Amino acid sequence: MKKLIALFAVSSTALLASTAAVGSVALSGSASVSYDDNGTAASATTYDADMTIVGTAGGTTLTASYDMEGTSLATTAVDLSTTIGPVTIAADMFDEVSGNSLATQTAGTAGEQVFESTDTGVTISLDVPIGDATVALDNSGNVILSGTWSGVTLSHTVGDTTSTTAGVALAGVDVNVTNKAGATTWDLATTVSGIDITLASTQKVTAAFGLAGNTMTVSSIPAVAAAAATTGTAEGTGTNGYGTRTTSSAASYSTVAISRDLTSGASLTATYSTSDDSLTLKAAVTF
Repeated sequence: MKKLIALFAVSSTALLASTAAVGSVALSGSASVSYDDNGTAASATTYDADMTIVGTAGGTTLTASYDMEGTSLATTAVDLSTTIGPVTIAADMFDEVSGNSLATQTAGTAGEQVFESTDTGVTISLDVPIGDATVALDNSGNVILSGTWSGVTLSHTVGDTTSTTAGVALAGVDVNVTNKAGATTWDLATTVSGIDITLASTQKVTAAFGLAGNTMTVSSIPAVAAAAATTGTAEGTGTNGYGTRTTSSAASYSTVAISRDLTSGASLTATYSTSDDSLTLKAAVTF
């Protein structure tokens, strides 16, 4: 495995470092501006601009994503993948920092981990003739078996946390089920009389209807119960993994969003939320 990773690093670097070898570079992105009256609170305007660069040379692809609304570009993702015969090697090269090294600091974003986990890594996948299955091994020692059999897409991961996901379309209903460390979640999606309806195990219900480019989406978001912080370890090896921060309780609320595509190429969305009696106007464009 180490020799294979080393071969991947050398070959992919050589491919992408040579200007003559780069077959194509694609640029895409999006930008938006939102005005929120925040109900009885002070209004606020927010901005967002993102860019993605994809470079391809033969069987090797580099994808890099950036936030652009600040004073300088901020990296959000860098992924490199290459295919060598039946073997596919993917490298996540960006470590997203989302935790805090202070185990005693429990306030903050709901459910955010206390200790930081390293998200970079390498996954090696092998296409094998076992009913269209793919077997993968990542640098954490997790083994992932995935594939589609009789219309059912299945993925099973065996490692630090065993998880299984399954997805299937039954009589016009898309069903997705996930079991992770013994906890099961699911969601159902279907279309009835032109209305797209989604129901999740969290009790969230979403209904979207209208014509393409002119839609209205109504969502019912369930209440959230308070949860105490869990104490983790910097290595993430304990029962609570890296630990989590406290989760504050929240009452249930509903939103109504009306979206319309404009002739200018942009889209305009108006969203009303009962959580704070606020109206948000958002203009966005994708290129």
